[in-house]
Amino acid sequence: MADRMTQTQLIKELAETCGVANKVAKQMLEAYSTIAVRETKKNGVFVLPGVGRLVRVERKARMGRNPATGAAIKIPAKKVVKFRVAKAVKDAIVPPKKK
Repeated sequence: MADRMTQTQLIKELAETCGVANKVAKQMLEAYSTIAVRETKKNGVFVLPGVGRLVRVERKARMGRNPATGAAIKIPAKKVVKFRVAKAVKDAIVPPKKK
């Protein structure tokens, strides 16, 4: 399996593609991630155009089991963040089966 792309490699490729310095590409990437976090926190959703969306979801309280002892435990309600991949991206990466 090939190595995955590092942040440095991503910044370098962004810089080359956009024709800007690595430093500018890094600032743009950091600003983009800061905006994504802020908007998801504020509105509950942030759309990454052409890729997908970050969505804040509220999980209800529920009963669970301690796997070690089997004892029932109460799992409190909490907020989690999920990423929903856009259909176009999903189909591009894993083409749908033809019927």
